Amino acid sequence: MFDKILVANRGEIALRVIRAAREMGIWSVAVHSTADANAMHVRMADESVCIGPPSSTDSYLSIPAIIAACEVTGAQAIHPGYGFLSENANFVQIVEDHDLTFIGPRAEHIRIMGDKITAKETMKRLGVPCVPGSEGGVGSLDEARALGDDIGYPVIVKATAGGGGRGMKVANGPAEMEQAYMTARSEGKAAFGNAEVYIEKYLQKPRHIEIQVFGDGKGNAVHLGERDCSLQRRHQKVFEEAPGPAITEEERARIGKICADAVAEIEYAGAGTVEFLYENGEFFFIEMNTRLQVEHPVTEAIFGVDLVQEQIRVAEGQPMSFAQDDLKINGHAIEVRINAEKLPEFAPRPGTITQFHAPGGLGVRMDSALYDGYRIPPHYDSLIGKLIVHGHDRQGALTRLNRALGELIVDGVDTTVPLFHALLQEEDIRTGDYNIHWLEHWLETNMPG
Repeated sequence: MFDKILVANRGEIALRVIRAAREMGIWSVAVHSTADANAMHVRMADESVCIGPPSSTDSYLSIPAIIAACEVTGAQAIHPGYGFLSENANFVQIVEDHDLTFIGPRAEHIRIMGDKITAKETMKRLGVPCVPGSEGGVGSLDEARALGDDIGYPVIVKATAGGGGRGMKVANGPAEMEQAYMTARSEGKAAFGNAEVYIEKYLQKPRHIEIQVFGDGKGNAVHLGERDCSLQRRHQKVFEEAPGPAITEEERARIGKICADAVAEIEYAGAGTVEFLYENGEFFFIEMNTRLQVEHPVTEAIFGVDLVQEQIRVAEGQPMSFAQDDLKINGHAIEVRINAEKLPEFAPRPGTITQFHAPGGLGVRMDSALYDGYRIPPHYDSLIGKLIVHGHDRQGALTRLNRALGELIVDGVDTTVPLFHALLQEEDIRTGDYNIHWLEHWLETNMPG
């Protein structure tokens, strides 16, 4: 058993891990930049260490500073949360080289899934359905044009090391291929230091469906159903729900087993998410995230499990606390991501919280590190909270979400809360009839402000 865990993150996810550790009787260590000296995760942890100035490069992304924090506090393990170093294979290797435990998968699995071409090749070998596309990187514009003709337009050109919507460009026909190819390469080089791209068929109206998997690192794995994350803006998720309103029990069982069997075969350890585009009853693999997801609470709500505590148990070498037959869906859950942003531009608006009140009541969970007087620093992501609701069914969850949004008070900064008030009035949202393009199209004429 671990006596002390260092949380290499900030904000609501750091607080989430600290809570899980405390319930397990494990001492927690928070790290923070100078800009986060008064942050809630620092206040709630048992110990804290300042690891650098406001810039994330010099603090939360500083591997030497985080290792040093472990050494001075005696922490035995590191939980990375999501973002920052959570999918950095080099970091995992350094952690292990210092006789510490990384609470997550092995470096080799992060490395495999971190490169989209290698990930696709691996998943295809493991029997996971993939989007038609290039077998590897596309080395020239002529090759890209030939592939476009072979696959059939529209196609999407993606940076192999991309993420967060960067390095992704659609070509609707041959005339658009050159610009898409060159732009994706340029963005990939600028954002990730890697200009390599690959090409896939661009589906017309797919949904974004992700399967939560969990492995013990010893050849055993389960799936915890799916989440529908189709409501996105610029490839950034804003609204997630589980189970997916368009997925049948048979489809869930089929794709879930495929994913669980795949990660079991490679002896994957901990939480992971296999992401798909889903259209006309077919699933097409797009990537695997080898970490906890922002939207993990909706899965926890419908299955009644604590994924963070399970991560810690597996990292300690313990068996998983549940088997596939133990996992039964109960009700429906929805999460909305609340950002400190000004509508309609969605421009970040850091500032001081003059009043904060979290909604409560049955089936309502607010994951946030806000408090009255807290100053949101301008140096990090604009996510300031996640509102999660759980109901007996989807309609009950939507009703509860509407009520909870009405109770939420965040004064002092602009937020994206008005967006969700507006979305809940839409018939397509109430019926679950949407796809990954729906929100972008809706915002063109319905932008709240």
